[in-house]
Amino acid sequence: MPQIKVGNRELGDSSMVGTVGILAYGSLIGDPGDELEPFITSRIVCQTPFPVEFARQSRTRKGAPTLVPSELGCPVKAEILVVELDAKEAVDRLYRRELHKVGSTKSYTPPRQTTPNSIIIEHLIDFEGVATVFYTRIGATIAFPTAIDLAEMAMASAKELGDGSDGISYLKAAVEAGIETPLTKAYVAEILRLTGGNDLSDAIKRIRDAAKQVQP
Repeated sequence: MPQIKVGNRELGDSSMVGTVGILAYGSLIGDPGDELEPFITSRIVCQTPFPVEFARQSRTRKGAPTLVPSELGCPVKAEILVVELDAKEAVDRLYRRELHKVGSTKSYTPPRQTTPNSIIIEHLIDFEGVATVFYTRIGATIAFPTAIDLAEMAMASAKELGDGSDGISYLKAAVEAGIETPLTKAYVAEILRLTGGNDLSDAIKRIRDAAKQVQP
């Protein structure tokens, strides 16, 4: 049986079509990126086998909270993106997507030393009927997240970003995908309270309208 190497690890025969998947439990669900999306053959609704929470501030989202594995959270609704790619190619494309280097030649190698910013790609064997399912594990940087802290971070990012990558838009997409952590409901409620918005879309509009009024 042929072996597939990912970094220094060997997996079983995952080169056959339909035996490789990517576990999506955040923005990856709606935005898998140009290198992965054309190769998705099916989606399997499932639940993460580990707890997840809004416990990381994203530098590319101007400090907005994002979902990462966290013992403070709970298993959440997810999707397995079954891809017509072999294991190594799937891992490399997932890595470039997480690096925001889609279209480059960067290849994944497990880091020798890890930090909270290290991108680590893990795998599950025979998960939900898929032979090998990969997912990213990035460190939590918000030690003890609270609803008000998350709301303030998300609102601050919405003031700076107008392209849909802000924290409130990220939260809205997660809610629409059925993802609910222990903090989700209180997080949404706090944004609506602080902005006076009727819903998350209205909250974003109010923040952007207010930002335009203070511009010289």
